[in-house]
Amino acid sequence: MLQPTVDSTVRVNDRVWRCLSRFVRVKTKNCERNQIHNQCRTPAHTHTQFSALFLSFHGTRQKLWDITLILYELICLYLPSLKVYYVMVLYIFSLQVSNTDSSSEYSDDEVTIRGRSESVETRPILSVQRSASADHFDIVERVEMGQMASMFFNKVGVNMFYICIIVYLYGDLAIYAAAVPMSLMEVACGNHSCSAGSMKYNDTDPCWGSIKRKDSYRVFLAIFTLLLGPFVFFNAQKTKYLQILTSLMRWIAFTMMIILALIRIGKGHGEGHPKAAQLTGVPNLFGVCVYSFMCQHSLPSLVTPISDKRRVGALVLADYVLILGFYSLLSFTAIFCFDSSLLRDMYTLNFTDNCDVLGVAVLRYFLGLFPVFTISTNFPIIAVTLRNNWKTLFHRDGGTYPWVVDRIVFPLITLVPPIIVAFLTHDLESLVGITGAYAGTGIQYIIPAFLVYFSRRHLEPVYGRDVENKHRSPFRHTFWVVFVVVWATFCLMFVTANIILTEENKN
Repeated sequence: MLQPTVDSTVRVNDRVWRCLSRFVRVKTKNCERNQIHNQCRTPAHTHTQFSALFLSFHGTRQKLWDITLILYELICLYLPSLKVYYVMVLYIFSLQVSNTDSSSEYSDDEVTIRGRSESVETRPILSVQRSASADHFDIVERVEMGQMASMFFNKVGVNMFYICIIVYLYGDLAIYAAAVPMSLMEVACGNHSCSAGSMKYNDTDPCWGSIKRKDSYRVFLAIFTLLLGPFVFFNAQKTKYLQILTSLMRWIAFTMMIILALIRIGKGHGEGHPKAAQLTGVPNLFGVCVYSFMCQHSLPSLVTPISDKRRVGALVLADYVLILGFYSLLSFTAIFCFDSSLLRDMYTLNFTDNCDVLGVAVLRYFLGLFPVFTISTNFPIIAVTLRNNWKTLFHRDGGTYPWVVDRIVFPLITLVPPIIVAFLTHDLESLVGITGAYAGTGIQYIIPAFLVYFSRRHLEPVYGRDVENKHRSPFRHTFWVVFVVVWATFCLMFVTANIILTEENKN
């Protein structure tokens, strides 16, 4: 590494410089190597900042304090037991610099802090105030939840985080693997003539001659696996336009279903007469709602590109209110438009065999096959994400996977379990409820709550309690963190009890 160009008024001992430089370089190299796997506990550009500050050193003591802070952060992260000795060395070093810094733009007795003067004795040795324009809470870099977990959780916490993500992604893949063959089965085996009317079929009913409906479902599942399974062994990239197309199809389908249901209700042909309340459905409703509203794992990457981040809270709140209104409109029109005993788990299938709702055959087939188009494009992306999370979970510093493990084993353990679950059941209501209630609760409630708690505990000794955060939440009191964890725990208990009681009643 090149020696820094230092002003002649500041003499840095060569041995001290080489020692500190080697320490920063080694730690930063380890950090950069592990950053891909979200194991880096400090920004990888710390060494670059350190070098740039020394190279641009022109005798100003403010630069010295910046270097002090960066080294202090590294010591706190990697060698916390040496913090006291480090402070003592830097204090002695700062006194030597102040005695020789006769040509500095600052006097020996004063340094400027945010436009005012203070004596050297009253200024903290490790001040966190670097400049008047610095905002330590400004969101300028995209940080995913995996990186956050690596920053503030210990090894057990990081592993639990990835296990929670993996379980959720497995549930996602199982739901997708069941939804596509089920839609194909309903379209291929159902009677879509207008004279047939609405009716609910059993899995043992015939589909094609002697082939039963459940057999046709498994045939479609096998075809689905053979067509989309190979994508798990590769990387899914450049899906921007594909995602735009599927989003457009979603908006068209959702708008059609809401308008068609409203038209039927307005004509007085609605068949739904729902009860005012049914408490037995509340536990499963919790899991479905969590699964429907969960986007916490994607919020960090969505917040960073927003230009005016002062309105992030208002934008997220407005977004959730809009989604709640949309879900409510879709759900309430459904329960009043169709007979509750005939409602399908896949809501789009209610429009395929009812000419009173939709008389155009092409549009009926479009709604019936709508999940096939949209879900099939998302399945490879989620599968690749799950595969990469498996690799991250088992990664060890400095190690690489053998070709067989990397290219064969990880894709297989990603693909096989959800396909097996889909072969065993296509009860989408239960799959969504269980996935949302367990893995979804961890991602939506427990992990964010612990991230908030540990990040505050980590930053408080550095910045103090009185530091101003322009993005602080109105629910910033610790009570709300405890409340969220307690709420999630009680909900999990009720959901588990409901599943056990339901299974006992079936037996």
